[in-house]
Amino acid sequence: MLRPPPPTAVPAPSGPDLPRHVGIIMDGNGRWARRRHLPRAAGHRAGVRAIRRVMEAFNEAGVHILTLYAFSTENWQRPRGEVSSLMRLFQDTLDTEVDELDAKGVQLRIIGDRERLSSRLRQKVEECEARTSHNRSNLLNVAINYGGRSELVEAIRELAERGADLRALDEATLSSALYTSGLPDPDLIIRTAGELRVSNFLLWQGAYAELHVTDALWPDFGSAEVAAALSDFGSRQRRFGQVVEPGGPHGVASRAV
Repeated sequence: MLRPPPPTAVPAPSGPDLPRHVGIIMDGNGRWARRRHLPRAAGHRAGVRAIRRVMEAFNEAGVHILTLYAFSTENWQRPRGEVSSLMRLFQDTLDTEVDELDAKGVQLRIIGDRERLSSRLRQKVEECEARTSHNRSNLLNVAINYGGRSELVEAIRELAERGADLRALDEATLSSALYTSGLPDPDLIIRTAGELRVSNFLLWQGAYAELHVTDALWPDFGSAEVAAALSDFGSRQRRFGQVVEPGGPHGVASRAV
């Protein structure tokens, strides 16, 4: 499968209680527009504007790796006009934002199946990835035509084509064949607009991610919501299948039997 350039750097969070990597399921653009009696396209444009302020808020808080779920493999089922509008919006956004991303030291990576994207959009993606591939301050993955199930299937197929012995397949080998190879798994996944599902997003990588759901629609998501999500994350006791014994701010974990 076509994949983005490898991470140039894996920027660590600024504090031990912060997530290393945050994934966001950006939901609610259509509802935001409908409440304002606007076309859905206006909601998608507002959603794009939210990305910059959310990136800045996470960066200021000390979190430097984000993965944003922009367009799923299932989203092709939406009305043709809406899909076409979204694809134009993706391309326009790359055109207008790449200079600032580069200036701020952000490495942009597009994850997902690129084969269904137009040749023009694929070319733009590759240009922007090449332009920012040297950056080391922040890392932004944008998932376009992405599905967690298809990612796993394609990764296993690729390993088989390489001649890997699938009978000896282990977790590290499979992880190395995913779009997020070289990155820490997300510690926190945020879903906006109040929906209580993961929607085929980072199914393997998010196995132990903390989930934070907010009723805020994506175009309204900003620094206050970022602070609330990080505060919620900081209050969690992460067990990873272990038993946590008293002793220290987060407890001392011992393996459950």
